[in-house]
Amino acid sequence: MPWVAVNAGTYRINKRKVIVKPSGRINLDIPSATMDAGHLRQIAMFRNASDQALSHLLGKFKSEKFSAGSQIIKEGAKSDVFMIITSGKVEVNRAGQFGEKQVLTVLSAGDWIGESALMDHATRTASATALIPTQVISLTGDQFQKALKDSPELRGFVEAAIHNRNLHSTVANEYGEEVATVSGFNDGVTTIAPSFFDYEDEPKEFSITSLQAILKIPTHIADIYNNPYDQVEEQTRLMIEELKERQEWEIINNPDYGLLAQVAPSMRMLPRKGSPTPDDMDRLLTMVWKKPAFFLAHPKAIAAFGRECTRRGVPPATVNIFGNPVITWRGVPIVPCNKISISDGRDGREEGTTSILLMRVGEKEQGVIGIHQPGIPNEKLPSLSVLFNGVSADAHRNYLISLYFSCAVLSDDALAVMDSVQVSNYYDY
Repeated sequence: MPWVAVNAGTYRINKRKVIVKPSGRINLDIPSATMDAGHLRQIAMFRNASDQALSHLLGKFKSEKFSAGSQIIKEGAKSDVFMIITSGKVEVNRAGQFGEKQVLTVLSAGDWIGESALMDHATRTASATALIPTQVISLTGDQFQKALKDSPELRGFVEAAIHNRNLHSTVANEYGEEVATVSGFNDGVTTIAPSFFDYEDEPKEFSITSLQAILKIPTHIADIYNNPYDQVEEQTRLMIEELKERQEWEIINNPDYGLLAQVAPSMRMLPRKGSPTPDDMDRLLTMVWKKPAFFLAHPKAIAAFGRECTRRGVPPATVNIFGNPVITWRGVPIVPCNKISISDGRDGREEGTTSILLMRVGEKEQGVIGIHQPGIPNEKLPSLSVLFNGVSADAHRNYLISLYFSCAVLSDDALAVMDSVQVSNYYDY
């Protein structure tokens, strides 16, 4: 990952203003049939509604369970049911031109189906099938219309949301950003409509964070045991290595600036079954298709992908990176990183699952970058300082070691993640 130097410890990202916020996934703490107003507001139709207005809807959802293989929605059928998945996994598919099944997406807890069906009672254009035992909460069109009748306030919020969506549907791109007017002509003279890109009102700023540790070295160790190895240097090296390991963890997992926290909702996907297959990796590549630099995965996830490749008879090629053999997929390296956690089941995720990331990197490419500020006082390495902090009363030399850094994703399509990747599936040959 390339590193970009900043001044005053801050890096600002000026992004084009989003006029239609894309719908993401509802952040459910645990699978539950109980929803609150905050959950509903994560859906575009209800985003600006008040708690009081949404209270007319909350009691009208009912819970339903589907076994693996059950058809939840049938393509071509008329339906006005809106469903929110609270647990499980659902495949959305439709029949192709020649009758073949086309898989559109795979949904999991927090995703929903049929938002527009509440209003237009339209014929379903795709089917939905439970891949594993699945639970949903559903709202019928009749119950929805009853809530709108009972609450003029709720009706006003919904109508305004639909009007805003229709108003901008033809002038917004897939990321919800305003599209500039571009004119083309073969001859003659024409008037070109002027365009100007608005930036976000509150652009995101990344401030450099720090990792710090105090190294205490007994003075007699530093004075006597300094040959053939300088113990101050050796102890400092070990502490720096420890800080670097923690830095790697923070870049992946920090809830504020970590890569997993910065993935846009539209850039998340699930494997169709559990283990990461070549088809799943191909789909991930379709999400970061502009100059993908590398995948990032736990070694056990890489092994799970290797087993799927072996089963299909398509062993991935390898390349050497810094002298180490690394497997690739479609020419893109799959870099191992043990800082991507494997769930033990106590964090709300399925036990034995992890994530695989794919990213484009570099400031010029509007990708993923590291941020640091070289040139700090007492610098030993770029953005890392070692400051002698005196000798304590208990005869220890004290050194304050500080590492300054952060991480930024410059555009949403630079980083994608495959969640809920199962790493414990093996085959008997």
